[in-house]
Amino acid sequence: MNSAKQTIAFVGLTAAALALSAGCAQQPVAPPPPARAAAAIEANQRAEALVRRGDFENAALQYREALRLAQSIEDADAIAANAINLSIVLQRLDRMDEARSAIVAAIDGSSLAFAPLRIAQAALRHAVLDVEQKRNDTAAIWLARAESNCATGCPIAAAIANLRGRIDLDAARHESAAQHAQNALALARAGGDRIESANALRLLGNAALGRSDATAAVVALGEALAIDRELAQPRKILLDLTALGRAYQHAGDRSNARSHYERALVVATAERDSVSIAELRQLIGAFAAKP
Repeated sequence: MNSAKQTIAFVGLTAAALALSAGCAQQPVAPPPPARAAAAIEANQRAEALVRRGDFENAALQYREALRLAQSIEDADAIAANAINLSIVLQRLDRMDEARSAIVAAIDGSSLAFAPLRIAQAALRHAVLDVEQKRNDTAAIWLARAESNCATGCPIAAAIANLRGRIDLDAARHESAAQHAQNALALARAGGDRIESANALRLLGNAALGRSDATAAVVALGEALAIDRELAQPRKILLDLTALGRAYQHAGDRSNARSHYERALVVATAERDSVSIAELRQLIGAFAAKP
C-alpha cells in the first residue's frame, strides 16, 4: 500500500525528486499512489493551504476528510498525521474537547500499529491540551509517554522539554522551568528548530520574570520576539509583547511597558483574540488610572 504521507504542524508534503543522469536512460518512476491515497493527500494539502490563510474552520473539515480517507485504507502514518493536525486546528478554534477526541478516536482507540514517533507526537498533543486546560498532573503522564517513544535525535524532544518547563512555570518552580528551557533551547538550536527556540526563549524570559529578574527577562523575551516576527507567528508575537510589557513594568519602565502592551493590543485585535484584548485593555487602563 502506498502511504499517503502527511506531516505534523502544517508542514507541507515533500516530493521525492527524480534522479536523472545526463546521457543515460531515465530511472524507473514510482507509480502514482492509488486513488484513495491520492485523495487523502489532496485533502491534506487543501487543509494546509486553508491554515496558511487562517481559515481554521474549513481546514478542520479538510483534515477530517483526509483522516476519513486514510482510515478507509488503514494508512496508519496518514491517520496519525491528520488526526494530530486536526487536533491542532480544533485547539485554535477553542474546541478543546473535540481536539482531544480527534486524537483519542484515531490513535488511542485504534488497533493499528503506529510508529513510535507518531505515538510520541500524539502523546505530546494530549499533554499540550491538558496544560492549556490546567490539567498539569495528567499532562505529566502524557509527557512521560511521549518521552518513552522519543528516541535519540527525536525531532520533538525540544517541544517536550519546553512543555515540561511550562508545567514548572505554572507551579512557580522557576529554576526548574529555566533548566528545562535551557535544555529545550540547546536541542532546538542543534536541530535548527526556530519555533521551539523561540518557545524556549519565551519560557526563559517568563521564568526570569518569576524570579524578579526583569533584565534577564527582557533579553530572553526580546530574542523570542525577534524570531517570532521573522517567522510571522502572530499568536507568539502577542505572548512576547505582553510578557515584555510585564517585564518592563516590573523594572519600573512605565513608558516601555505601556508601549509593548499597546503593540500587543494591536496584534490581539488583528487576531480577534477577545480574551487578550480584554486583558490588555485592563493593563493599559491601569496606566491612565495611575499616571
